[in-house]
Amino acid sequence: MSEPLTVTGIVLAASPSGEYDKRLVLLTKERGKITAFARGARRTGSPLMAACNPFVFGQFTVYEGRSAYTLTQVSVMQYFTELAAEFPGVYYGFYFLEIADYYGREGKADKDMLNLLYLSCRALENDKLDDRLVRRIFELRAMAINGEYPDVFSCVRCGSRENLVVYNVAEGGMICRDCLDGLAYPKESPGLYVGESLVYTMQYIVTAPLTKLFTFTVDEEVLRELEMVMNRHMQRYIDQRLKSKEILETVLH
Repeated sequence: MSEPLTVTGIVLAASPSGEYDKRLVLLTKERGKITAFARGARRTGSPLMAACNPFVFGQFTVYEGRSAYTLTQVSVMQYFTELAAEFPGVYYGFYFLEIADYYGREGKADKDMLNLLYLSCRALENDKLDDRLVRRIFELRAMAINGEYPDVFSCVRCGSRENLVVYNVAEGGMICRDCLDGLAYPKESPGLYVGESLVYTMQYIVTAPLTKLFTFTVDEEVLRELEMVMNRHMQRYIDQRLKSKEILETVLH
């Protein structure tokens, strides 16, 4: 048997395996996304029972196998029990877990994504923060970590950093006023017109230290613009059906 390995991570998904076991998907700082089996975790009195659930954050002691890991011990740092009991916060949380699962790669250290996921779940527990804003911050920063975020720093056509007024999904970023004025075909739809405040907001989300991400608010107009931009951008760049997103949007509507 291999030597025990202790990793810091969060449970993205948990499902039954066999009669008494559980199959876990973990996002870890050291090994990225891994699959681990918790033997006997569904037996009454198992010390692993409470720790083998989504959102559990802590240190996991595992043994590496050919295609998966075996979980033997967990030191829980955070259960996120308040989030699990909060509606609709818990649905946002499951959506965040699925996004992290989508981007997670085995063998790739994922400290930034793990920290973002942890802080975003903490933000969902904060009654003073708007869950809608927390969601869009998480989406944009997750895409930034993985190199798929919209270019909100310069015009995708000329490179100018001034007067960025339109988000164009086909070109993956912002277009400046001068390039719009120079369109050969006036009837061409350039994209989504947005305000200066949104551009600054998105720039901040992409570049701010993770610990500062959830320290600001925006007005309803900016939030709606952010929602529209992220909806379009994610639809183009995430090529997978996200079940948790469908459930979240059903609950919200």
